[in-house]
Amino acid sequence: MLDVNEYFNGHVKSIAFQTPAGPATMGVMTPGEYEFATSQDEEMTVVSGVMKVLLPAQSDWKLFHAGESFNVSANNSFEVKVAGDTAYLCTYG
Repeated sequence: MLDVNEYFNGHVKSIAFQTPAGPATMGVMTPGEYEFATSQDEEMTVVSGVMKVLLPAQSDWKLFHAGESFNVSANNSFEVKVAGDTAYLCTYG
């Protein structure tokens, strides 16, 4: 079953689904700045576009382009800036 989620007044939308490896979400962010909190370990892969990311305990922002991934451990938060519509895939666990 697919679950549709909407965040930040509709500027981020995702669809949750189950993969053989575990839960995942596929989504799109419109231009803006966002802060996300994690409840479990997650890997985010940029599918389309570019994300500027401030990872937990880091002071420097990093750019991630289509095809690149980053990991965030459970119970942390991270910040994201996108200049254009950007698609992503998150896997959890």
